Amino acid sequence: MNQTIELSGFYQQIQQNGKLLTQAQAERWNYAVLSTLGINLDRKTKKRLAKGLPAELGATLNRVFWLAHFNNSGQSVEEFLNQVARRSGNTNVNFARYPTAAVFHAVKELIDSELITLVGNALSPDVSKFWLQA
Repeated sequence: MNQTIELSGFYQQIQQNGKLLTQAQAERWNYAVLSTLGINLDRKTKKRLAKGLPAELGATLNRVFWLAHFNNSGQSVEEFLNQVARRSGNTNVNFARYPTAAVFHAVKELIDSELITLVGNALSPDVSKFWLQA
């Protein structure tokens, strides 16, 4: 029961900070951001982040994978936001900044500073900067 209450507050935070109208939208954007983040992290970092999150969020992070995926070390924030926007069912990359930053911020509140740094180091420099500033 505590996890449900915790995640309700988690989604409310994303809804408010992400400029979203409903909790369902917050949940959809959370799924899109975590799935895209999971694709862009190496296996070891993704596994540690999944263990540091509540089970439902960790499962979302691990749900999507690429059979032959190579980390894009030069990925721009715009490319990352475009992937998130498409996964959420939205095409506005400019708007995607708000819910993506909101999800990053909410996730960072659930994990320790060492894991925050580890995730930042695993991302491309441009996306890492966005992750750390969120």
